[in-house]
Amino acid sequence: MGILAICSLLIIVCDMMSGVKFRSQAWTIFVKFSTLVSYFEKLESTRKRLEMFDILAELFRQLNASEIDKAIYMTQGELLPPFHGINIGMSEKYLLRSISEGAGVDLKEVSQKYKNLGDIGKVSEKYFKNEGKEISVEEVYQQVHEVASVSGEGSVDLKILAVATLLGTVSSVEAKYIARFLVGKLRLGAGDATVLEALALSKGDRSYRAFLDRAYHITSDLGLVGKTFFQSGEQGVRDISVRLGYPIRPALCERLSSSEEIIEKIGRCSVEVKYDGFRCQVHQGIEDFAIFSRNQERTTPMFPEIAAAMRQVFPNEEVILEGEALAYDEVTGDLSPFQVTIQRRRKHGITELAQKVPLRFFVFDLLYYKGEDFTGRPYVERRSKLVELIEKNDVIEVSKALETEDPEEVTQFFDEAVEQGLEGIVVKRLDGPYAAGSRNFNWIKLKRSYKGELSDTVDLCIIGYYAGKGKRANFGIGTILSAVYDKDSDRFKTISKIGTGFSEDELIQLKELLDQIRSPECPVGVDSEMTPDVWVAPKYIITVTADEITRSPSHTAGRDAEGIGYALRFPRVQGFIRPDKSEKEATTVSEVVTMFKQQKNVKIV
Repeated sequence: MGILAICSLLIIVCDMMSGVKFRSQAWTIFVKFSTLVSYFEKLESTRKRLEMFDILAELFRQLNASEIDKAIYMTQGELLPPFHGINIGMSEKYLLRSISEGAGVDLKEVSQKYKNLGDIGKVSEKYFKNEGKEISVEEVYQQVHEVASVSGEGSVDLKILAVATLLGTVSSVEAKYIARFLVGKLRLGAGDATVLEALALSKGDRSYRAFLDRAYHITSDLGLVGKTFFQSGEQGVRDISVRLGYPIRPALCERLSSSEEIIEKIGRCSVEVKYDGFRCQVHQGIEDFAIFSRNQERTTPMFPEIAAAMRQVFPNEEVILEGEALAYDEVTGDLSPFQVTIQRRRKHGITELAQKVPLRFFVFDLLYYKGEDFTGRPYVERRSKLVELIEKNDVIEVSKALETEDPEEVTQFFDEAVEQGLEGIVVKRLDGPYAAGSRNFNWIKLKRSYKGELSDTVDLCIIGYYAGKGKRANFGIGTILSAVYDKDSDRFKTISKIGTGFSEDELIQLKELLDQIRSPECPVGVDSEMTPDVWVAPKYIITVTADEITRSPSHTAGRDAEGIGYALRFPRVQGFIRPDKSEKEATTVSEVVTMFKQQKNVKIV
């Protein structure tokens, strides 16, 4: 047999072999999307975290470097991390049209089926009964990416047609998961920590977790970390550094209850004002510019005055700064409460609102400058460089700070901050690096406290709601079920039912928002003994105060061997949903335990 004949035969075999392609004279085996879906089903069937680790690790071992990032993104229910600013753009309404057109079924029938089943994935599964063409993970990902890229006039119809075509080429179970993925309802419960642990286990060594965590915390891109790990191994991940355009996950504060405790804990320190505004991470390149929120979303268009001021302060320079943007009164110069600042979070009418509600950007950290990563440098060095670089102007200024080892000076600084209407103070260890994505005693916060209340507010994630009774029956919502986040188990655990603090208008708005993320059953990643009338996916954060933290057998937060957890006594919502915070920024179980000890005057070691 001649060479040409052999080559022809190989090409035919390649075409016949599902998931295998011949490129650059080398075999590249591509995992079928059906294989990925089989692991999705395994993940969906368990709530045990150790099992999830094993399932994902087994999946990752089958993937090559060109697939691992796509599989990670899809496992987390996203096309790319939010900071890339790519939105698939498929609402449930559009997807129902795609199912109708692709399956040749009347739209009214499809809509009614969705109303009955409550799961658009199951609707898709019902109407698409093909065996499928065994397409690869890469092919599905690329087709969905192309759907997201369609824009302009007629884009909606093109998206609907493209999705209808895709659903028509896959099996019924693949169609189920594609449909869920397209509308952001995959929700397999595989959070960041779970994926990172599975990546380490996929290479057989849990000790890899530490440098995987670091790489993720300074890039906020799990797919990038996974791809680098599979391409370049441990050293490749260790070499990942801060880069412009990739938001660094924010450093977080621990809590202590007095200035004396703080000085005893960390000694001589820097005391900074704690502002209650939008936490902004500003990335400025020679040509590019971006502002990211604390949950890594692009907010650049919302703050044009910050962009303009940055170009003046850092002309033709690369820099990453972190700080808080707050509204202020131009007449008095007084800073405004968060309820005023939050008005600036919008997509339209920004220029007009910027004139009515001007902002100041208080910078408290330097993370990158002229090609150098500053996150590993001690705080005192970062602060000194920041003061050197920034001269106070109408928009940007360095946050106020005091260096001291005297508890009385800390207390006086705290009192002055509170008198100005600010939240309190953040005390920073002088030799501490910037601990991206971590909570430790390098930063300690001390906030305003009120007699008879918690020494601090807590940020809780809504996981369900109960139908209203009496007057609230008219709103369809009366009480919400809230949870804190348990990092150790990567789960949300209940801590309180809350019915106080929302206005009637807010209740109407809240129900509309929650109904968009309804879940037919307890969401994966939620641990609850209570069953609300309506479950919702963990997404929205509310700030809550209460009289105290108590022990309770009804809630799962911090539950001990005897089944006793923690709960809030007389909880009250402060304000409305915090759009600047993601679900994983909810107060943690460990923080609740610390606050409980503090209110009981138990010394924190």
